[in-house]
Amino acid sequence: MGKAIDNVLYFAVLPQIVVSGTSFGRTEQVLTLVPDKNFASAFFDEEVDNYIQVFNNRQSYFTGGHVTGYELAKEPASSGRVYVRATQHVG
Repeated sequence: MGKAIDNVLYFAVLPQIVVSGTSFGRTEQVLTLVPDKNFASAFFDEEVDNYIQVFNNRQSYFTGGHVTGYELAKEPASSGRVYVRATQHVG
């Protein structure tokens, strides 16, 4: 069995407009993970804690198989905002 390699991902909040079914036109924001900081959202420090809490409360839905868990950390952006790095532990 090979050595585990962690994946480094970043939070992104994306606007979403539903264009099918009975919810046509409904809008919402979706929190997702992207593999490149260039596509990540830069958050105000005071708003990001809510996103981190929501993700931590849902971690059990994102673990299983080779994914054993996530470790979240804030990274400063040059703009004064912060990125959220999600280290995905795999084994």
